[in-house]
Amino acid sequence: MRSLRTGLSLASLLSGVAMLGTLLVTAPAAHAADAPLRDLADAKGKVMGTAVTGSKLTGTYGEIAGREFNALTPGNAMKWGSVEPTRGNFDWAEADTIVDFAEAHGQQVRGHTLVWHSQNPSWLTNGSWTPAQLSQLMNDHIALEVGRYKGRLATWDVVNEPFNEDGTYRQTLWYNGLGADYIAQALTAARAADPSAKLYINDYNVEGVNAKSTALYNLVKSLKERGVPIDGVGLQAHLILGQVPSTLQQNIQRFADLGVDVAITELDIRMQLPATEAKLTQQATDYKSVLSACVAVTRCVGVTVWGFTDSDSWIPDTFPGQGAATPYDENYAPKPAYHAIAESLGGTTTPPTDACTATYSVTSQWNTGFTGQVRIACSGASLSSWKAGWTFGAGQRITQAWNATCTQSGAAVTCSNASYNGTVPDGGSVTFGFNGSWSGSNPVPAVTLG
Repeated sequence: MRSLRTGLSLASLLSGVAMLGTLLVTAPAAHAADAPLRDLADAKGKVMGTAVTGSKLTGTYGEIAGREFNALTPGNAMKWGSVEPTRGNFDWAEADTIVDFAEAHGQQVRGHTLVWHSQNPSWLTNGSWTPAQLSQLMNDHIALEVGRYKGRLATWDVVNEPFNEDGTYRQTLWYNGLGADYIAQALTAARAADPSAKLYINDYNVEGVNAKSTALYNLVKSLKERGVPIDGVGLQAHLILGQVPSTLQQNIQRFADLGVDVAITELDIRMQLPATEAKLTQQATDYKSVLSACVAVTRCVGVTVWGFTDSDSWIPDTFPGQGAATPYDENYAPKPAYHAIAESLGGTTTPPTDACTATYSVTSQWNTGFTGQVRIACSGASLSSWKAGWTFGAGQRITQAWNATCTQSGAAVTCSNASYNGTVPDGGSVTFGFNGSWSGSNPVPAVTLG
């Protein structure tokens, strides 16, 4: 549905990757289950996917995306405005990156999205087209993009968000120019371009039984009766804390009974910030409700979260004061929501107790100096104060610290919390940083919490 935040520019990201090299150590795995989410989902015959930003598929972000999910959705990279910003000039770089990454990690890809009212190039939206011209533009776009990835993508969100909240058709370039049958035309064109891909209509606020979902239901029923190729319905599920529709499973089932697959395609559950333990607990309950509803219906093929980390979420930019909507926090620590997803997929263990970890990373490095950071994160436990310690292995020396009081004796370093950041709640984290000197090498030490 919406944009994921882009975060760092590609240039600065690549610079950072080159600088860090092997100096970044990711947090120890702190999962709710014996296996990654993708393995639990595979065991149930379900998809557990995430939307991703292609330029970020390195380091910790890439490691989690590859380890935890068996499907990827490009957040923005395959939208018309991204791939053809000016007419006849194409940019497939980010989309190709995501597809290549998915294939290298044994993941399927959900194409998103071909025909939509938003994120179209200005040359398209500002043009004056006859119906014949508009029809040809749509057919050509679908043939080109779907054809480029023929045989490589499992599914396509062919038409995105065709309805208003009251169930009437949204007034768009496509509806106004071609009438309601633009949907059937788009689906038919997509089938011709890749007969093996599953074709979906995708919309939001259609998770429960309501006027909008009923309009979608009637459309799908009509398309099926007419023989138009339609394989599935995507329920986006951009939800608000404590507001999972009570009719979610019933709604999934009624679409399934039409003979189509159903997917939860863009799940996130936003809250008013700041996140508290009580809110994170409610969020976990909500995630479990959504996953459980899908697991309970055979033709619900799976769930995709719209970004797995809060640092890559569209929510804060669109809903000021709200956020914390994904299963991982901005520092890649799994939240209670992660554990709830795992449990819904058949995870056999509970979140670990006394599970607070410290992660050391080098964030920048130059001739004789470097900047380091330690993140302390808790999952299934909390801290009222903390002390982190490590031993440098190559003669490094700390010269300055912030957000902690650090002392060094020989190679041994001890850092304790400042007066204002000793508390680390369950599902929360704190960080402190320091500058140091090095010569020859700068290996990453293991950190222990005291």
